Amino acid sequence: MTLNVGELAPDFELPSSTGESVKLSDYRGQRVLLYFYPKDMTSSCTQQACDFRDRHAEFEGLNTVILGISTDPMKQHDKFIAKYGLPFTLLSDEEHVVAEQYGVWQLKKMYGKEYMGMVRSTFLIDEEGKLIKDWSKVRVKGHIEAALEALKTL
Repeated sequence: MTLNVGELAPDFELPSSTGESVKLSDYRGQRVLLYFYPKDMTSSCTQQACDFRDRHAEFEGLNTVILGISTDPMKQHDKFIAKYGLPFTLLSDEEHVVAEQYGVWQLKKMYGKEYMGMVRSTFLIDEEGKLIKDWSKVRVKGHIEAALEALKTL
């Protein structure tokens, strides 16, 4: 599936680190930075989460909620949050349904092997639920700065 800027972002409901199910539509009236990442506790994913943690107050100051999604189960998310003091909500998409809706569940290659997996991607959604910016195949270095810069220009 391809998402286009200006279109309504697909709504979803997933279990969250808050202990409750979360719907994207619960956040109408706020901007949402929705980021998909491959796996808790891996070096790049940990760096990305810690970068978001370290700049969390800036996102909040720009009326923006951060939601992270991976296919890890909630128990793994709980450990990840506790270990790194993450102040934002993580969602569990174990069946990769939402990842498929957003087009980030793709064929990947590593060490000559092909497999389906999560492609690191970020979506910026406005107060009305419309997609206003997306980043695909994200490189962690410099990404948080790019996201903040995009928010500041709105």
